[in-house]
Amino acid sequence: MPHPSARLPGARDPFGLHLRHWRQHRRMSQLDLAGEAEISTRHLSYVETGRAAPSREMVLRLAERLDVPLRERNALLMAAGFAPMYRQRALDDPALAAARRAVDLVLKGHEPYPALAVDRHWNLVAANALVPVLMAGASAQLLQAPVNVLRLSLHPEGLAPRIANLAQWRAHLLERLQQQTAATGDPVLQALHDELAAYPVADAGHGAADVPGELASVAVPFQLRTPDGVLSFISTTTIFGTPVDVTLQELAVESFFPADAQTALALNTLAGRSGPDAGC
Repeated sequence: MPHPSARLPGARDPFGLHLRHWRQHRRMSQLDLAGEAEISTRHLSYVETGRAAPSREMVLRLAERLDVPLRERNALLMAAGFAPMYRQRALDDPALAAARRAVDLVLKGHEPYPALAVDRHWNLVAANALVPVLMAGASAQLLQAPVNVLRLSLHPEGLAPRIANLAQWRAHLLERLQQQTAATGDPVLQALHDELAAYPVADAGHGAADVPGELASVAVPFQLRTPDGVLSFISTTTIFGTPVDVTLQELAVESFFPADAQTALALNTLAGRSGPDAGC
Protein backbone atom coordinates (compact mmCIF):
# COMPACT_ATOMS: atom_id res chain seq x y z
CA MET A 1 0.00 0.00 0.00
CA PRO A 2 1.20 3.55 -0.61
CA HIS A 3 2.73 5.58 2.17
CA PRO A 4 -0.10 7.45 3.99
CA SER A 5 1.25 10.87 2.99
CA ALA A 6 2.42 9.84 -0.46
CA ARG A 7 1.50 11.87 -3.51
CA LEU A 8 3.22 12.10 -6.83
CA PRO A 9 5.39 15.25 -6.76
CA GLY A 10 4.68 17.85 -9.42
CA ALA A 11 6.87 18.96 -12.31
CA ARG A 12 8.17 21.96 -10.36
CA ASP A 13 9.07 19.99 -7.24
CA PRO A 14 12.79 19.48 -6.49
CA PHE A 15 14.50 16.16 -7.13
CA GLY A 16 14.85 15.45 -3.42
CA LEU A 17 11.09 15.48 -2.98
CA HIS A 18 10.65 13.05 -5.88
CA LEU A 19 13.31 10.77 -4.42
CA ARG A 20 11.83 10.83 -0.92
CA HIS A 21 8.38 10.10 -2.34
CA TRP A 22 9.55 6.93 -4.09
CA ARG A 23 11.74 5.81 -1.19
CA GLN A 24 8.81 6.10 1.21
CA HIS A 25 6.43 4.63 -1.34
CA ARG A 26 8.64 1.54 -1.49
CA ARG A 27 8.89 1.59 2.31
CA MET A 28 12.67 1.81 2.31
CA SER A 29 14.81 3.67 4.82
CA GLN A 30 17.67 5.87 3.68
CA LEU A 31 20.00 3.16 4.99
CA ASP A 32 18.23 0.51 2.90
CA LEU A 33 18.34 2.55 -0.30
CA ALA A 34 21.92 3.66 0.23
CA GLY A 35 22.96 0.03 0.58
CA GLU A 36 21.07 -0.96 -2.56
CA ALA A 37 22.57 1.91 -4.55
CA GLU A 38 26.06 1.41 -3.09
CA ILE A 39 26.39 4.98 -1.83
CA SER A 40 26.79 6.43 1.63
CA THR A 41 23.74 7.22 3.72
CA ARG A 42 25.12 10.73 4.23
CA HIS A 43 25.33 11.37 0.48
CA LEU A 44 21.80 10.04 -0.03
CA SER A 45 20.58 12.31 2.75
CA TYR A 46 22.29 15.29 1.13
CA VAL A 47 20.64 14.45 -2.21
CA GLU A 48 17.19 14.20 -0.60
CA THR A 49 17.57 17.51 1.19
CA GLY A 50 19.02 19.31 -1.83
CA ARG A 51 22.46 19.83 -0.32
CA ALA A 52 23.99 17.69 -3.09
CA ALA A 53 23.05 17.40 -6.76
CA PRO A 54 22.91 13.88 -8.22
CA SER A 55 24.58 12.95 -11.48
CA ARG A 56 22.48 11.54 -14.30
CA GLU A 57 23.96 8.12 -13.59
CA MET A 58 22.98 8.42 -9.94
CA VAL A 59 19.40 9.39 -10.81
CA LEU A 60 19.04 6.33 -13.03
CA ARG A 61 20.67 4.04 -10.46
CA LEU A 62 18.34 5.20 -7.71
CA ALA A 63 15.32 4.91 -10.01
CA GLU A 64 16.29 1.35 -10.89
CA ARG A 65 16.76 0.33 -7.25
CA LEU A 66 13.37 1.85 -6.41
CA ASP A 67 11.72 0.15 -9.41
CA VAL A 68 10.32 3.47 -10.62
CA PRO A 69 8.16 3.19 -13.80
CA LEU A 70 9.66 4.72 -16.94
CA ARG A 71 7.21 7.62 -17.01
CA GLU A 72 8.23 8.65 -13.49
CA ARG A 73 11.93 8.06 -14.25
CA ASN A 74 11.60 10.83 -16.81
CA ALA A 75 10.12 13.04 -14.09
CA LEU A 76 13.07 12.23 -11.81
CA LEU A 77 15.55 13.11 -14.55
CA MET A 78 13.86 16.42 -15.33
CA ALA A 79 13.63 17.32 -11.63
CA ALA A 80 17.39 16.79 -11.42
CA GLY A 81 17.98 19.05 -14.44
CA PHE A 82 18.47 16.38 -17.10
CA ALA A 83 16.59 15.62 -20.30
CA PRO A 84 14.07 12.76 -20.17
CA MET A 85 15.51 9.46 -21.35
CA TYR A 86 12.42 7.43 -22.28
CA ARG A 87 10.26 8.30 -25.27
CA GLN A 88 6.48 8.26 -25.14
CA ARG A 89 4.74 7.75 -28.47
CA ALA A 90 1.28 6.73 -29.61
CA LEU A 91 1.02 3.07 -30.51
CA ASP A 92 0.31 4.03 -34.13
CA ASP A 93 3.60 5.97 -34.34
CA PRO A 94 5.75 4.56 -37.19
CA ALA A 95 8.58 3.95 -34.70
CA LEU A 96 6.33 1.49 -32.84
CA ALA A 97 5.08 -0.28 -35.96
CA ALA A 98 6.83 -3.54 -35.06
CA ALA A 99 5.36 -3.45 -31.56
CA ARG A 100 1.87 -2.76 -32.90
CA ARG A 101 2.18 -5.65 -35.34
CA ALA A 102 3.23 -7.88 -32.43
CA VAL A 103 0.17 -6.83 -30.44
CA ASP A 104 -2.14 -7.40 -33.41
CA LEU A 105 -0.62 -10.83 -34.02
CA VAL A 106 -1.14 -11.84 -30.40
CA LEU A 107 -4.76 -10.65 -30.45
CA LYS A 108 -5.59 -12.24 -33.80
CA GLY A 109 -3.73 -15.43 -33.00
CA HIS A 110 -5.76 -15.88 -29.81
CA GLU A 111 -9.06 -16.21 -31.69
CA PRO A 112 -11.56 -17.82 -31.29
CA TYR A 113 -10.94 -16.72 -27.69
CA PRO A 114 -11.20 -13.07 -26.59
CA ALA A 115 -8.11 -10.91 -26.06
CA LEU A 116 -7.57 -7.18 -25.70
CA ALA A 117 -4.79 -4.65 -25.14
CA VAL A 118 -5.06 -1.90 -22.52
CA ASP A 119 -3.00 1.11 -21.47
CA ARG A 120 -1.87 1.94 -17.92
CA HIS A 121 -5.33 3.24 -16.97
CA TRP A 122 -7.13 0.18 -18.40
CA ASN A 123 -8.38 2.03 -21.46
CA LEU A 124 -8.96 -0.22 -24.46
CA VAL A 125 -6.24 0.11 -27.11
CA ALA A 126 -7.05 -2.86 -29.35
CA ALA A 127 -9.13 -6.03 -29.31
CA ASN A 128 -9.82 -9.08 -31.40
CA ALA A 129 -13.14 -10.06 -32.98
CA LEU A 130 -14.57 -11.83 -29.92
CA VAL A 131 -14.38 -8.86 -27.54
CA PRO A 132 -17.15 -6.70 -29.07
CA VAL A 133 -19.39 -9.77 -29.22
CA LEU A 134 -19.07 -10.23 -25.45
CA MET A 135 -19.51 -6.48 -24.82
CA ALA A 136 -22.88 -6.47 -26.57
CA GLY A 137 -25.70 -5.16 -24.41
CA ALA A 138 -23.60 -2.72 -22.39
CA SER A 139 -24.62 0.94 -22.20
CA ALA A 140 -23.64 2.90 -25.31
CA GLN A 141 -22.07 5.53 -23.06
CA LEU A 142 -19.67 2.97 -21.59
CA LEU A 143 -18.71 1.87 -25.10
CA GLN A 144 -17.67 5.34 -26.23
CA ALA A 145 -13.93 5.80 -26.69
CA PRO A 146 -11.87 5.62 -24.66
CA VAL A 147 -13.48 2.47 -23.29
CA ASN A 148 -12.26 1.71 -19.78
CA VAL A 149 -12.51 -2.06 -19.51
CA LEU A 150 -12.65 -2.13 -15.68
CA ARG A 151 -15.46 0.43 -15.62
CA LEU A 152 -17.23 -1.52 -18.37
CA SER A 153 -16.86 -4.73 -16.35
CA LEU A 154 -18.18 -3.50 -13.01
CA HIS A 155 -20.61 -0.71 -13.90
CA PRO A 156 -24.29 -1.58 -13.27
CA GLU A 157 -25.02 -0.63 -16.90
CA GLY A 158 -22.03 -2.54 -18.20
CA LEU A 159 -21.22 -6.22 -17.91
CA ALA A 160 -21.81 -6.44 -14.15
CA PRO A 161 -25.43 -7.74 -14.36
CA ARG A 162 -24.20 -10.56 -16.61
CA ILE A 163 -21.20 -11.61 -14.50
CA ALA A 164 -22.29 -14.76 -12.69
CA ASN A 165 -19.56 -14.54 -10.02
CA LEU A 166 -19.62 -10.75 -9.71
CA ALA A 167 -18.61 -10.58 -6.03
CA GLN A 168 -15.58 -12.78 -6.64
CA TRP A 169 -14.56 -11.06 -9.90
CA ARG A 170 -15.11 -7.59 -8.43
CA ALA A 171 -12.89 -8.38 -5.42
CA HIS A 172 -10.21 -9.71 -7.77
CA LEU A 173 -10.24 -6.61 -9.99
CA LEU A 174 -10.20 -4.20 -7.06
CA GLU A 175 -7.30 -6.02 -5.42
CA ARG A 176 -5.38 -6.06 -8.69
CA LEU A 177 -6.05 -2.36 -9.24
CA GLN A 178 -4.94 -1.52 -5.70
CA GLN A 179 -1.70 -3.45 -6.22
CA GLN A 180 -1.08 -1.53 -9.45
CA THR A 181 -1.76 1.75 -7.66
CA ALA A 182 0.66 0.83 -4.90
CA ALA A 183 3.35 -0.05 -7.45
CA THR A 184 2.97 3.09 -9.55
CA GLY A 185 1.64 5.72 -7.16
CA ASP A 186 -0.72 6.82 -9.95
CA PRO A 187 -3.58 8.99 -8.57
CA VAL A 188 -5.72 8.28 -11.65
CA LEU A 189 -5.65 4.57 -10.82
CA GLN A 190 -6.55 5.31 -7.20
CA ALA A 191 -9.50 7.43 -8.33
CA LEU A 192 -10.62 4.61 -10.65
CA HIS A 193 -10.36 2.13 -7.78
CA ASP A 194 -12.48 4.34 -5.54
CA GLU A 195 -15.08 4.79 -8.28
CA LEU A 196 -15.38 1.06 -8.95
CA ALA A 197 -15.49 0.21 -5.25
CA ALA A 198 -18.51 2.52 -4.86
CA TYR A 199 -20.62 0.70 -7.47
CA PRO A 200 -23.59 -1.20 -5.97
CA VAL A 201 -23.22 -4.97 -5.69
CA ALA A 202 -26.56 -5.97 -4.21
CA ASP A 203 -27.07 -8.80 -6.71
CA ALA A 204 -23.42 -9.87 -6.77
CA GLY A 205 -24.11 -13.45 -5.79
CA HIS A 206 -27.35 -14.01 -7.68
CA GLY A 207 -27.22 -16.96 -10.02
CA ALA A 208 -23.49 -17.53 -9.67
CA ALA A 209 -22.23 -20.58 -11.49
CA ASP A 210 -20.31 -23.28 -9.67
CA VAL A 211 -16.53 -23.03 -9.90
CA PRO A 212 -14.76 -26.40 -10.13
CA GLY A 213 -12.56 -26.99 -7.09
CA GLU A 214 -9.41 -27.53 -9.16
CA LEU A 215 -9.98 -24.21 -11.00
CA ALA A 216 -10.83 -22.21 -7.88
CA SER A 217 -7.57 -23.32 -6.32
CA VAL A 218 -5.37 -21.86 -9.07
CA ALA A 219 -7.17 -18.87 -10.62
CA VAL A 220 -10.12 -16.51 -10.24
CA PRO A 221 -12.47 -17.26 -13.15
CA PHE A 222 -14.47 -14.73 -15.10
CA GLN A 223 -17.98 -16.11 -15.59
CA LEU A 224 -20.25 -14.32 -18.05
CA ARG A 225 -23.91 -15.08 -18.73
CA THR A 226 -24.71 -15.21 -22.45
CA PRO A 227 -27.53 -16.61 -24.63
CA ASP A 228 -25.23 -19.62 -25.06
CA GLY A 229 -25.05 -20.22 -21.31
CA VAL A 230 -22.51 -19.17 -18.68
CA LEU A 231 -19.06 -18.84 -20.24
CA SER A 232 -16.18 -19.41 -17.83
CA PHE A 233 -12.71 -17.99 -18.49
CA ILE A 234 -9.29 -17.80 -16.96
CA SER A 235 -7.01 -14.97 -18.03
CA THR A 236 -3.34 -14.20 -18.53
CA THR A 237 -1.49 -10.90 -18.86
CA THR A 238 1.31 -10.31 -21.36
CA ILE A 239 3.68 -7.32 -21.26
CA PHE A 240 6.70 -6.30 -23.30
CA GLY A 241 9.79 -7.72 -21.64
CA THR A 242 12.43 -5.06 -22.34
CA PRO A 243 10.70 -1.74 -23.08
CA VAL A 244 12.56 1.55 -23.33
CA ASP A 245 9.42 3.40 -24.42
CA VAL A 246 6.86 4.59 -21.87
CA THR A 247 3.91 3.49 -24.02
CA LEU A 248 5.22 -0.05 -24.39
CA GLN A 249 6.00 -0.44 -20.70
CA GLU A 250 2.45 0.57 -19.84
CA LEU A 251 0.79 -1.66 -22.44
CA ALA A 252 -0.70 -5.00 -21.39
CA VAL A 253 -2.47 -7.72 -23.35
CA GLU A 254 -5.24 -9.55 -21.49
CA SER A 255 -5.97 -12.96 -22.99
CA PHE A 256 -8.95 -15.06 -21.91
CA PHE A 257 -8.98 -18.86 -22.18
CA PRO A 258 -11.98 -21.19 -21.84
CA ALA A 259 -12.07 -22.81 -18.41
CA ASP A 260 -14.27 -25.69 -19.57
CA ALA A 261 -15.29 -27.57 -22.70
CA GLN A 262 -18.73 -25.93 -22.89
CA THR A 263 -17.12 -22.48 -23.03
CA ALA A 264 -14.66 -23.56 -25.71
CA LEU A 265 -17.50 -24.88 -27.85
CA ALA A 266 -19.59 -21.74 -27.36
CA LEU A 267 -16.66 -19.47 -28.27
CA ASN A 268 -16.13 -21.31 -31.52
CA THR A 269 -19.82 -20.77 -32.29
CA LEU A 270 -19.62 -17.06 -31.36
CA ALA A 271 -16.50 -16.64 -33.52
CA GLY A 272 -18.43 -17.92 -36.51
CA ARG A 273 -21.21 -15.42 -35.88
CA SER A 274 -18.83 -12.48 -35.42
CA GLY A 275 -17.52 -12.71 -38.98
CA PRO A 276 -14.08 -11.77 -40.32
CA ASP A 277 -14.57 -8.00 -39.99
CA ALA A 278 -15.83 -7.74 -36.41
CA GLY A 279 -12.51 -6.84 -34.78
CA CYS A 280 -11.78 -3.47 -33.17
